[in-house]
Formats: sequence, structure tokens, C-alpha cells
Amino acid sequence: MSDNNESTVTMDKVVNLCKRRGFVFQSSEIYGGLGSCWDYGPLGSELKRNVKDAWWRDMVTQRPDLTGLDCSIMMHPKVWEASGHISNFTDPMVDCKKCKARFRADHIDDLRCPEKPSKKPGECEGELTEARQFNLMFKTFMGPVEETAAQVYLRPETAQGIFVNFSNVVTTTRMRPPFGIGQIGKSFRNEITPGNFLFRTREFEQMEIEFFVPPGQDDAWYEYWQNRRFNWYQEYGIKPEKLRLRPHDSDELAHYAKGCADIEYEFPIGWSELEGIANRTDFDLKQHMEHSGKDLRYFDDQAKERYLPYVIEPSAGADRSTLAFLVDAYDEDGPEDDRRVVLRLHPSLAPFKVAVLPLMRKDGHPEKANELVDILRPHCAVTYDQAGSIGKRYRRQDEIGTPIGVTVDYQTLEDETVTIRDRDTMEQTRIAISELVDHVKERIAPPVTTHPLRPEI
Repeated sequence: MSDNNESTVTMDKVVNLCKRRGFVFQSSEIYGGLGSCWDYGPLGSELKRNVKDAWWRDMVTQRPDLTGLDCSIMMHPKVWEASGHISNFTDPMVDCKKCKARFRADHIDDLRCPEKPSKKPGECEGELTEARQFNLMFKTFMGPVEETAAQVYLRPETAQGIFVNFSNVVTTTRMRPPFGIGQIGKSFRNEITPGNFLFRTREFEQMEIEFFVPPGQDDAWYEYWQNRRFNWYQEYGIKPEKLRLRPHDSDELAHYAKGCADIEYEFPIGWSELEGIANRTDFDLKQHMEHSGKDLRYFDDQAKERYLPYVIEPSAGADRSTLAFLVDAYDEDGPEDDRRVVLRLHPSLAPFKVAVLPLMRKDGHPEKANELVDILRPHCAVTYDQAGSIGKRYRRQDEIGTPIGVTVDYQTLEDETVTIRDRDTMEQTRIAISELVDHVKERIAPPVTTHPLRPEI
């Protein structure tokens, strides 16, 4: 790895790589694009899916105390009344009277005038309006008539779908607190000033857990989930020095939160939130119980009592996590006149796990290489590449993060062996085709966590 890796990673380089290699495209690009909307390309969709699958496997499938949901994006409007989103989910907004640009009033110091980028809004010739509150929820109408009675919202978070299904899950699974419900899904926020590529967008995907605990156990579980989620990013290769856990000050806390901490990553744009872990107390279930008239208390048949569980919420962004893995994996090495760009992604996250490369485009090499593709495909995502010199093909695969290169050559046809090339070290070894599948499985296996399943209480 290059000694000056930190200085070489810029957001522009990552964005250019994403466009050039098919990770991320501007949405509606042929029509000029739509601001802050992005399409995941062939490689990006694989990478993001691998990030989500890793989260789901580690946080839901592999845990006896978690189960999953997939809730509707559109919900009854009263859900958002109960949660406080209709009345409180707002940002202060100001407009420039000259250029008509719109800004978040509480972010003015970090923003720049679109006409004079060297100046902040209000420091140029334009005058700013008084701040006014702007609700971040997208509105639409259900049914053929656009009237207030038919108004619904695109959800701004996945959490409320979990809360309103709490009793359904308890009844059908017979799970007892402490237990959690996980969900991965799209959310929508009409951000005033989105930006920084995938970091802040109006349409995004969340990976969220609501973990329900008996009152009195919440502090221990709050600390537990901070540590568990912080360690998860490192298990998949994020550099420890690029991560930090930042507890919120009291004036930052949401009105319902007993505590909150952000896992932050040092992007090229600076330290920014990857994930929030909050102790939401019993606020959400209490609100929905009051507004719906339904008893959402959990009945403990051993203690013969009913109570509203407290909730610990680890809430991660799938898009931000994907961006963090991309940025952290980006590296350049080699001499200045022959730099190698390589994505050192954890093998289990890489879009393709194996690239099969025939040395020649004749003499039976392509046919044998395609046989290997067929052997490997049931076990992992594999790609085939025969265009250009073998060196250029290695470089292409390094740049998209493929951890294993398998080269078919003349010796392969003689003794049924292939050359295995490692993306990170560029070392090459010879193995038998009969050992290939086991070698690949071992190389691309997800990390095994040693983190405990529960805190000591």
C-alpha cells in the first residue's frame, strides 16, 4: 500500500472511478440529471447489495434475539402525527433574494454562494430572507383525487414501521425482551441542501434496528450496541484510525432521546456521520399507544406485569456505508509514471470475487476459462475478461476490487492447474483446478466476529 494513501484519496477520484467503472451514475443523466439522485451501476449495485447482505447476516440472521421486517413505504398519516414528524420534522430555511438559491439556515457557515463560491450565502450581493421552517417529508396522494383527505407521505425513516408492528411481531414470534427487529429499506427526505455524492441524498436506504429492552437494562444495551456497531465496520476492513464514536452533547439530543452517539468516518469531506445509536426510551411505543388507542405494552408472564419496553436504535445508512467502504478501500501504489489504482475491499464485499482470464484468445484457452467460470458461478460472483494484455486485465480487476485473478495458460491444458493472483499483494501461486472452489470459498468468507451476543447485566 502506498505510504501517502490518505493524501491521494479525494472525493473527485472516487466519483470518477465510480462513473468510469460502473459503480454509480447520475440519475437521468441523458436529460441533464436530477440533483442529488444517483443510480447504482452494475458494480455499485453488487457492492451495495453485499454491504446490506453483510449487515443483515451479522445483525439479524446470525442472532437469536433479532428478527426482520419489510414494511410499506407509505403508511397511515396518523403514524406521522404520533411520531411527531408532521409537526417537528423541519429544518430552518432561508432563500437568497438575488439568485433564488435555498439554504439551511443552521448550515450557512459551511455553505457557499452558487454564484460566488468564495463567499458564504449572505456575504455576497444577495440578501437572505428570514428563516422559516420547512418540513422534510415528501407528500403525495393516494387514490384518484388530490385532496387533503387523500394525502399520504413517503416515509422519512424506517423505524416507525417497526414500532407499529411491535405487537404483531411479539404475537407471531413469541420473542421476549430483550429482542430486536431489523429492517432495510428506502426512506425519503426533502433535504434543502443535499450533496457530497452519495453522502446526503433525498432518496436513501437505511439499515436499522429497534432493540426492545426492559426498563433498567437500557443503559447496558445502549453501550453494547455502540461497541457492536463500531466494531462491525472494522471487521469489514475500515481502518480504525478513520473511525470515531462521538457522543451527542445534551443540546444535540432529540427531545425523546436519553442518549445518542454517532459513529463517524473521516471522509475526504471531513468527519461525518455513518450511523447513529440512540436510546429512544419508551417514547415511540407510548406515542403510538396514545394515538391509536391500542395497548402496546409487553406482558411479562413470569413477572405478571405489563410494561412499555425501552428502545435502543442502531440506525445506519446503506448508501453512506457503501461510500465509506469505497473511500476507505481506494488506494494508489507503484511509481508515479505507472500508478496502480486498487480497491482493497474486503473480499466478501467485492462486486466480483473472481476474474477468470485466459492468457490467449486461442489454443483452447477461452474454452477452458469458460469451464472454470461455470464451476465457480454457483459459489460466487465471477467475471470473465479476455480483452487486452494480461497485465492490463489485472489492472482493470484491481481497480474494481476483484480479490482473486485466475489465469488459464498453456500449462493449464497440460496438468489442470491455474495461476492464482492476489489483488493486494500481486503474488501469484499455482494450484490444481480441483482445489479452486475451496480456495475461493476460504478467501472470500465473511469475517467471524468475536463480539459477545449480549452485555453483562
